[in-house]
Amino acid sequence: MGILNVTPDSFSDGGQFFDTEKAVKQAQKMVREGADIIDVGGESTGPGSVDVPLAEELRRVIPVIKKLKELNLKAEISIDTYKVQVAREAILAGATIVNDVTAMRGDPEMAAVVSQFGVKVVLMYSKDKIPRTTRELKQYDDVIKTIMYFFEERIAYAQNYGIRRNQMIIDPGMGAFVSGEPKYSFEVLQRLAQFNKLGLPILVGTSRKSFLGGEVDDRLQQTLKASALAAKNGATILRVHDVASHKTLLN
Repeated sequence: MGILNVTPDSFSDGGQFFDTEKAVKQAQKMVREGADIIDVGGESTGPGSVDVPLAEELRRVIPVIKKLKELNLKAEISIDTYKVQVAREAILAGATIVNDVTAMRGDPEMAAVVSQFGVKVVLMYSKDKIPRTTRELKQYDDVIKTIMYFFEERIAYAQNYGIRRNQMIIDPGMGAFVSGEPKYSFEVLQRLAQFNKLGLPILVGTSRKSFLGGEVDDRLQQTLKASALAAKNGATILRVHDVASHKTLLN
């Protein structure tokens, strides 16, 4: 899953693909490099990010998705949003996956839209009930047990809305979404295989995140190591900025 941030403030590549034409070219590049999914996002949710008005988020992402659909790229299109209006418009424009950092907690209508259109949905763990994550140093007695309980509750919630299990993808969060304390993200990677018992595809996104250490532009090697560990332990989707490097890694 190639990350396409159509934003001015994303922690790693903010502003680089804010223009629709640049965003489309980057998506084409990632597909050539081997991306199976392009994840289009118009609002950052990391620590220190700010709210984006609905109209502005739609202005950022919908033209990109429409253009990617017109180009008939050999990749699925994912919309990275927690807002039901953005998800609905993105699906109508061509998206087949809703990547929701709130696991459908952020908008009470999201589950109904996912069920109505029959698209896939990423249920991501986050320690925060609000979409925008914090740097809280959350402590866990057992981080896997906590995330597992969260997934079980969210899966049941989704099923109550008629969402089928084959539509669901689970994502244990990573970085600040788990805790401002890095050790928990590394523990999740080490114990990732325990989530296999849920029988759902596992998405992992460690790419360039601060828990890896160092400056953001120097985190590629650490990202590749984390991704390799995730793949070894059961991840079926890797959400990354550097598609070519990961394709080489996995081959």
